[in-house]
Amino acid sequence: MFRTQKKRVSERTNFGKEIVRDQDYPDRLNFYATPPLSEITIDEFEEWAIDRLRVLNEIETCLYKNRGVKTMEQAIRPVLDKYLPMAPNPSVASRGAKSSQLDEERKKDHCSHFILRLAFCRSEELRHRFIKSETTLFRLRYTTADIAEQHALLTRYDFGWTPVSETEKRELGESLSFASDYNPNVNESYFKVPFERVPELVEARKVYIEDGIAYVPESQQLALILTEFSDRLSRALEITARALPRLDEDDRLLPILKHLSSGFVGPEYNPDYADGENEAGIVRAAQVDSLVQHFPLCMSTLHAALRRDQHLKYHGRMQYGLFLKGIGLTVEEALIFWRQSFAKFTDDKFAKDYRYNIRHNYGLEGSRKNYKPYSCQQILSDNAPTGNEYHGCPFRHFSEDNLVHAVEGLGVADKTVLRSIREDVRNKHFHVACTRVFEATHKSPGVKSTVGVGPGMESITHPNLYYDRSLRFAKQVSEVENADASAVAD
Repeated sequence: MFRTQKKRVSERTNFGKEIVRDQDYPDRLNFYATPPLSEITIDEFEEWAIDRLRVLNEIETCLYKNRGVKTMEQAIRPVLDKYLPMAPNPSVASRGAKSSQLDEERKKDHCSHFILRLAFCRSEELRHRFIKSETTLFRLRYTTADIAEQHALLTRYDFGWTPVSETEKRELGESLSFASDYNPNVNESYFKVPFERVPELVEARKVYIEDGIAYVPESQQLALILTEFSDRLSRALEITARALPRLDEDDRLLPILKHLSSGFVGPEYNPDYADGENEAGIVRAAQVDSLVQHFPLCMSTLHAALRRDQHLKYHGRMQYGLFLKGIGLTVEEALIFWRQSFAKFTDDKFAKDYRYNIRHNYGLEGSRKNYKPYSCQQILSDNAPTGNEYHGCPFRHFSEDNLVHAVEGLGVADKTVLRSIREDVRNKHFHVACTRVFEATHKSPGVKSTVGVGPGMESITHPNLYYDRSLRFAKQVSEVENADASAVAD
């Protein structure tokens, strides 16, 4: 599975049986019944899985926030189009030109699903989260597919549904009408299935039940399909979990799978400043204090401790120093910033104990590795802070009362928001809680935030993303205020 091959290569045999090394993808709807046979590179293995995980993380955030179906679709669609696009089948006239692109998109979708199966089969909690998010993703794709694709799905898989004959439908006409919200479609087809396979429809009283059999109208078949999808995926994950020990000796894949199974995305940080001074990546040491207003709580906590104690321990220096590097502090300015911050130490002490580590983070000493700012996942999985340490994630490591006090210090006074943050933390949705803080502290008439608010907005998964968006938001607010002032002056 680590070397890309051309389509439909079948040069190997297994006990005399030809092995087809690639699959056809006639449409977008996939129950993932057959594992991928094509070979991919290690880079594709990790990149495709992370892209899919970005989508599933956004779905999970929407589910946790109890967003409606339409609002959720609006929020997920831009993320899905960016990281896991799945174009519909082209018209006959343009089929040849786009077939290669479609195959690559669907191959990525197919492979990434099975990669995440390996990552999320490890525990009951991970399996539950994966099934819920994948089922929601399938629902979005099914509801946006055309009739031909939906029909192709039903003919490709045997769901074991029993059609209701016209005679039986006439005999049960009044009962079926009562169960269909008093608005029956006389021409609608019905299927018979065991009632336990459609719990949502039973709960909503949208089906007629007799002798343990639910009579499901065709208009409600999506619920049946989603139940089939989630049940099959659940069984497949259990089988995968039993087979997982076979990978114990593969030191190429296990670190990747362990990273993915954390449930967070830890992407490499790439600045996305719109324009202005920071577009050049330059921040002066003297500017840092004025920029703290744009820092996430984890970094503002470290900054406050640094200013108070004139010192940070190793893990705090690493976390905060790489964050400052990410916002544009050059190595020269970093040396100035840390020297001024560690004012209680002599020049010799600073040069001996700290200068090397600062230059090392910039790839100028030792192995010459150019370290990247920590993502939320790295911060959450790193060593927890102990006495006189201030690194880590406040949403995970602070007590609830201390966390609420710290959030209130950022200007969040809405009791509903504070209560929601408490619930997020109790449910270990730390990135959701951080995104909620961003939402509450970045509101202005006429300006839309680009994180966590409204359709298509991604949750906070990186402290530098928080900073970037906050800085951009402040600039947009300033532009609106300047435009209003000019209008009044005119």
